[in-house]
Amino acid sequence: MSTHDDPVAENTLGGFLRARRARLRPEDTGIPSSGRRRVPGLRREEVATLAEVSTDYYTRLEQGRERHPSPQVLDAVGRALRLDDEAVAHLHRVAGPATRRTRPAQRAERVAPHLRRLLDSWSVTPAFVLGAALDVLARNRLADALFSGFTHPDNLLRMTFLDPAARRFHRDWNRAAESAVAALRRAAGTGPDHRALSTLVGELSIKSPEFRTLWARHDVRGKTRETKLLHHAEVGDLELHYESFTVNSAPTQQLVVYQAEPGTPSADALTLLGSLRAEPAPVPDTARD
Repeated sequence: MSTHDDPVAENTLGGFLRARRARLRPEDTGIPSSGRRRVPGLRREEVATLAEVSTDYYTRLEQGRERHPSPQVLDAVGRALRLDDEAVAHLHRVAGPATRRTRPAQRAERVAPHLRRLLDSWSVTPAFVLGAALDVLARNRLADALFSGFTHPDNLLRMTFLDPAARRFHRDWNRAAESAVAALRRAAGTGPDHRALSTLVGELSIKSPEFRTLWARHDVRGKTRETKLLHHAEVGDLELHYESFTVNSAPTQQLVVYQAEPGTPSADALTLLGSLRAEPAPVPDTARD
């Protein structure tokens, strides 16, 4: 696949800057607005003025012709575009020299045995491991039960945008979709040459208009913590909180753990879900006599 066919690799920096510029109004930055504007958001020259760089230099940044912007310039552009800390970090990643972002030949991602054992030891907490392209690499029994309504629960983005079960499972599907795309966009910034991620973005762009719209916004947000409002066909509504942890032995992987507040209906529902999917206890030999 050439960079011209790759929806992740082709001028990621320029796409990010254009998307964030289009979302800012002149009044958001203190720039007087007069008359009708031909484009939404700020003009290039306005961003350049706010960042204290020349319009030509900023134009070259957006067009991908400026390959080595300094950290100081990137910080100034981030301030001009009113980016939060995570978006500024993403800006630095996608603007870095390509030699820093190249990866060796990619191998299939594997979850270490000790991490699988840890997952299996959590009997009352849904937990799973995500890969670089948000593939579900491993999950414990309760996570299996939680996602049992999905046809192919192998990737968070495919589950959200391509599986009909997602609209029933997520009580706030729009929020879930925005969060998933923002997490994928962040993953793309950490490794824009990742083949599986590029393939995933291409597939979703073809099959889901909603994904295309959200991907074009260039929102960036890692999976850290959030409240999920879910509905499970067997146990009803659930309100679960999740935390996400980087796996130090495999930095492209994330351990995601869901939990319910103790003593709540959601905690009772998780307990019921676990009991419905529990393996029957083995019958002692004495009971067979």
